[in-house]
Amino acid sequence: MAISSVGFACRSYFPVRSLQHHCLWKIRLYTVAAAIEKMDEPDGDHQDKVSDGIRYGIKGDREWKQLNSKDLGISSSMIAKPTRKVLNGLKSKGHDVYLVGGCVRDLFLKRIPRDFDIITSAELREVVRTFSRCEIVGRRFPICHVHVGDDIVEVSSFSTSAHNSRRNMRNELRESSGSDGDEDCIRLNNCLQRDFTINGLMFDPYAKVIYDYLGGIEDIRKAKVRTVIHAGTSFQQDCARILRAIRIAARLGFRISKETAHFINNLSFLVQRVDKGRILMEMNYMLAYGSAEPSLRLLWKFGILEIILPIQAAYLVRSGFKRRDKRTNMLLSLFANLDRLLAPDRPCHSSLWIAILAFHKALANEPRSPLVVAAFSLAVHNGGDILEAVAITKKITRPYDRSFFELEETPDFQTLLDEVMDLDASIKDALNQMTDGYFISKAMAAYPQAPYSDLVFIPLQLYLRAGRIFQCVKEEKEMGFEAKQGSKIDYALLYSGDVPEIRHVFARVVFDTIFPLELSQEL
Repeated sequence: MAISSVGFACRSYFPVRSLQHHCLWKIRLYTVAAAIEKMDEPDGDHQDKVSDGIRYGIKGDREWKQLNSKDLGISSSMIAKPTRKVLNGLKSKGHDVYLVGGCVRDLFLKRIPRDFDIITSAELREVVRTFSRCEIVGRRFPICHVHVGDDIVEVSSFSTSAHNSRRNMRNELRESSGSDGDEDCIRLNNCLQRDFTINGLMFDPYAKVIYDYLGGIEDIRKAKVRTVIHAGTSFQQDCARILRAIRIAARLGFRISKETAHFINNLSFLVQRVDKGRILMEMNYMLAYGSAEPSLRLLWKFGILEIILPIQAAYLVRSGFKRRDKRTNMLLSLFANLDRLLAPDRPCHSSLWIAILAFHKALANEPRSPLVVAAFSLAVHNGGDILEAVAITKKITRPYDRSFFELEETPDFQTLLDEVMDLDASIKDALNQMTDGYFISKAMAAYPQAPYSDLVFIPLQLYLRAGRIFQCVKEEKEMGFEAKQGSKIDYALLYSGDVPEIRHVFARVVFDTIFPLELSQEL
């Protein structure tokens, strides 16, 4: 149920009232709207209703739901084994445990969660004592990292969550929780601190119950991203939520609610306040997990791309690409082809998408022959040896995509070698510019209405790793390098940053973009 439908207007100012009061007000407004939809239900201050596997608890002016996980098609077998081990370990000690956040949403959508987050009634010190390989990390919002084999499972505590809310807030919640005990109050208090309603679900895998206090299930069914509290307040409270909204909407193919979209658009400048490490993390989630192309479209639509990636934003402006444009171009096609090879459980190393950005910038600055691009990609895949790559390129007969202005007519084969080396130099120069604040600040200089940004969020170590992908391009094969055999991708190696695996996927993405298979099938 959309909050805006019951009286939240989008304003250019922020309410003075406290965040905690805002949380309660919004829940109550949601309940009013929910009551309008359920006029056929009997009145009463205190009632329970069980229907279609859903238990409704109503008290005073707010409604919450308990849903049977089996009826939603969710079972414990869908939970990753390392997570199950941690859940069982805490449960065996008598602690309450729940799965929370995006993993519950993804289970409901029958998607593979990127990771599983656990919240427990145990104190963090008790979690540490329960597992032999466990440590507390984080200062402002401490959690536990439990090591299970090569995996890390994150565990947070209700007690930590409670410390982040005021005592009078907890008293208000207890009075309006619809429960004689504290359990609902504790769960609701934690849900109110989450970013979006679709992430405000809790799943008890032992009771087989999903708790929905915020209308998250309804928003999932409506494919809607909506903030838990007023969007303007939410984004000022945590500016990174702007990027999270984009990332979630892009990955799930959801729309962003009217109120939330309004404040993303109006408060996009707040992204510049986000820590660079957090920006890199969010961008990696967008570009390395199978939803890069829709993420770039949404970043452009909401005016965020010119802040985070001004060089790529300038390319879209020059090519006449509108905010809501449905067309494609080479930049978007490259990442669409990368998306086809990746998934939330099959990500790539961040150096790959950085290399693709640099590769495209070099072509956008100076268009090249498709055969030059092919020879360069083959050289990268084969660990160098341009002479071999050129010899293979001369045998290519597949048609190339002529819609891209970055590609020009085929050159003389006599100059092919020189042009490949020149493209290599241009890509390395593009990589340098993408990590230089001065060049970044000049990218959108020709467009005075664009926000100023000299943001560099790619750290030196990652820049160097991306550069290694192209270091092999020379007239002799890289010493000791063995080119990848076969087309099957080893995703463990790809995620870890294995250079041969990354080079293989890079070349594959480029070939699929320049020489799309569907063009050959049309002949």
